[in-house]
Amino acid sequence: MRIHTRLGLLLAGLALVATSHAADDPLEKAIKARQGEMQLRSFNAGPLFGMAKGQIDYDAELASKLAGNLKLLLDLDNGRAWAAGSHNEAYPGKTTALPKIWETYPEITDYGKNYAKAVNELAAVAGKGQDALKSKIGDLGKSCKACHDDFREKK
Repeated sequence: MRIHTRLGLLLAGLALVATSHAADDPLEKAIKARQGEMQLRSFNAGPLFGMAKGQIDYDAELASKLAGNLKLLLDLDNGRAWAAGSHNEAYPGKTTALPKIWETYPEITDYGKNYAKAVNELAAVAGKGQDALKSKIGDLGKSCKACHDDFREKK
């Protein structure tokens, strides 16, 4: 029985060591950071799309705050989250980012510029009525879709 207990403890310890080493991988941290940012973008943009479509009651104060949050996210310098080598071929099942992202630099930055323009224009009008929101939300959706269509693994 003692040998089984010792073997079990040894295996548990090895599993913990292996897990802690994986958690120290800077590219895995980069993947998690950018996924977190994308979740925040989605968390704030989702209700805006809902308001524009009439699926959620329009709330000027909330729309303004959500669009402002998207704008604040633009100010974060998360360049490290896009570390070369942190793509789906190197980390299958952990990311859907295609290697093409790093192969098209600096052209890829145009996608980010289009997104930033859409966010800034949306933030300027989001709290000024549902029609104003509708007038700019499409550009936000297009900028997100363009990048996802071209640089994200198809599911």
